[in-house]
Order: sequence, then C-alpha cells, then structure tokens
Amino acid sequence: MTKVLFITANPNDENRSFSMAVGKAFIETYKETNPTDEIVTLDLFKEDIPNIDADVFSGWEKLRAGQQIDALSTEELAKVGRLNEILDQFMSTDKMIFVTPMWNFSFPSVVKAYIDAVAVPGKTFRYTETGAIGLLHGKKVLHIQARGDFYSEGHLADEELGDRYLKHIMNFMGITEYEGLFIEGHAKMPNKAEEIKAAGIEGAKQLARNF
Repeated sequence: MTKVLFITANPNDENRSFSMAVGKAFIETYKETNPTDEIVTLDLFKEDIPNIDADVFSGWEKLRAGQQIDALSTEELAKVGRLNEILDQFMSTDKMIFVTPMWNFSFPSVVKAYIDAVAVPGKTFRYTETGAIGLLHGKKVLHIQARGDFYSEGHLADEELGDRYLKHIMNFMGITEYEGLFIEGHAKMPNKAEEIKAAGIEGAKQLARNF
C-alpha cells in the first residue's frame, strides 16, 4: 500500500488561503484516483514538533554513548521520543505533499522545525569521505505554495527561498523526484485573484491524477 503524507503549514483554512484551497483540491482528487492509498494529514501548526534544543542534544549524546533509555530525563525522553516518531513516519512514507504559503520569501517556521526533525544523519542521509549522500530513494515530493507576487521567473526569482530550500533538502536526503505547483500574483493583481485561484485548483486536480 502506498503511504502518503499531506503536510499543511498554514493557520488559515481553504476559505482564507489560496494554498490551502489548491491543496484541498489536490488531495480530494488524489483520493478519488487512488482509493486504496493510505493518506495521513499533518497540520504542522497543530503538531507537537520539538525544537532541537539542549534537552534533545543531551538525550542524543546519552544514547550514542550507550546509555539506556531510562538514563534520559523526563524532558529528554519526551522530546527525543517525539522526534523519533516524526522521523519514523517520514521515512516510511512514499509520497509527501507540502502545502505552504510564502512568508517573508520562505515558508512558516513550523516547516523548518519539521525538516530539522527528519533530516537526521545516519537515518535520512549519511556522511562519507566524499561528502554527504541521501538515503531516501524512490520517494516523491510535491510542494504547493501560494505567492502574492510572481517568483517563478523574472526579477524576483532569486528572492524565492522557500521552495528552493525545500527542494534542496529533499534532494540532499535522496528524494530527487520533486515537483512544485505555485499559485502566483493574486496580491499583485487582486482583480484577477479568483481567476488565479481557479487556475491553481484546476492545475492541482490534473496533477493529482498522475502523482
């Protein structure tokens, strides 16, 4: 059975967010096309995603030193345990769909926290004498992102940092099958906002049938 993670990072729902509206259209069409796939939705604004802090580092150090799990403090155990759950879920997934807005040329900070939880040496990549190599192969990622201006090409292309980073870190972990679906220009051209949204929704439905 194909496992799919539908990962959203927006405090607004599909009625207030272009990216969420397009993401909803995508996943609904995907479900219709792939009724036997297992789909799990993660709302990163509601998930418990521990930051990599002093407790996490000390917990990891104890485990690497060969100490038993009961040697960890309550805080270390809770955070390290939760990070392991997030990592195991990510590694066991075949397809991931990230749905984000563009915030300050990137994406909400919860996305970075999630990436920090899954980009783990020895698990999703490893270091070698010739450099790091990714360990996740045969997986597929789609990034759906709404942007108020036009960043896919033109003079603002170099200012887009979110999708470029997400694609880079996924490639770094060995996931090279990566696609982007972008809804652009609705803030710059508010008179065409609904038209832009509708085009994004239609594009999502078409993409979902073959993803």
